[in-house]
This record gives sequence, structure tokens and C-alpha cells, in this order.
Amino acid sequence: MNSASRNKADSPSFFELVYQVVRLIPKGRVTTYGAIAAYLGSKQSSRAVGYALNGAHFIKPKVPAQRVVNRNGMLSGKAHFETPTRMQELLEKEGVVVKDETIQNFSKHFWDPAKELSL
Repeated sequence: MNSASRNKADSPSFFELVYQVVRLIPKGRVTTYGAIAAYLGSKQSSRAVGYALNGAHFIKPKVPAQRVVNRNGMLSGKAHFETPTRMQELLEKEGVVVKDETIQNFSKHFWDPAKELSL
């Protein structure tokens, strides 16, 4: 195996990178699929971020997927939790107010990985 293919094989997958970023979101804060995709250098891959998070509840160490919402602050991933209300319950336990399946005061709770982290 040449060094180029070895490096590629050793590097984390896109899904693993998503999980790493999501684990860094502080309690009581949220980010968006698009913000994660942009941070990872793949701005058009917000849907892929969502796919990564759909099965995140099986990943160890834990991935707090409840902290990722759509660009409008809506709980668009709620169907992938154990119950339809679980995503909201987890966020409210962290002090995030949710009304009509939308984060209230979204800009206050928004965490931008591009501003908070460095690649």
C-alpha cells in the first residue's frame, strides 16, 4: 500500500468527523446540519450530516444528536429518537426552550463550530 492510500484509510470517515464535532457542542447549545457541513469543508453536505446523525444513538462514545437542528431551529431529526418527544425532552433538560418543535431564542443558543473550533 502506498503512503497516499494508507493516509486515506487511516483518516476518519465523514460520519466519524460529524460525530466528533457534535460531541463538542456544549450542553444548552445547538448547531445546524449546515454549520457542521460547512465546518467540515463540505458546505453542500448538510443532508449527509443528517444521515450520519440518524443512527447516532448506536455510536459509542455517545453523540448528543439532539443538539443538531435545521437552519430554522426546527427539530427536524426528532423522528430518529426513541419517541417523537425525546429530542425535545433532552434539549429542555439542558435548558433549551422548545415551542412548536422549534428552538426559542435560536440565535442565543446557536453554536457555530467555525467560530468555536479550529481545524
